[in-house]
Amino acid sequence: MKMNESGMDRIIRVIVGLVLLVLFFTQVVAGALGIAAVVVGAVLLITGLVGFCPLYGLLKIQTRKKS
Repeated sequence: MKMNESGMDRIIRVIVGLVLLVLFFTQVVAGALGIAAVVVGAVLLITGLVGFCPLYGLLKIQTRKKS
């Protein structure tokens, strides 16, 4: 599993993921929208921390510069 996300891409994903999770756990967002926020937030947080996005892999997208 090669990293396919740039540093900035990873930072943005982690921040947006955390914001979505905080919105749900502080009950700003609830119901079906809240569940969607948790799922999307968790996926963004995990892919941002790991540096690999499976969707990028399927679509052959790479925001990380080749070394």
